[in-house]
Amino acid sequence: MFTVIIIMTSGMLTGYLFRNQKMISKPVGVIITWAIYLLLFLLGISVGTNDSIINNLDKLGFEAFLLTIGAIGGSVAVSWFTYTFFFRKDEK
Repeated sequence: MFTVIIIMTSGMLTGYLFRNQKMISKPVGVIITWAIYLLLFLLGISVGTNDSIINNLDKLGFEAFLLTIGAIGGSVAVSWFTYTFFFRKDEK
């Protein structure tokens, strides 16, 4: 965990030092995108080789669907609450 914090902090400091260098920041975005694609691919390989996940995919899929619906419903409810009490002008 300490290693992750050190790497993250060093990356933030490096980014801060080179924040005005457009020649450096543009390729970094492309590298990050491809790194995310690679990580997602490797995650797919890991899931695909796990027999426990593959054998229970129908159950896991249904639970994931319920979790997604709950997350969307909760987000909509909190957004409505925030808009209603903080941003809506009194309409009188």
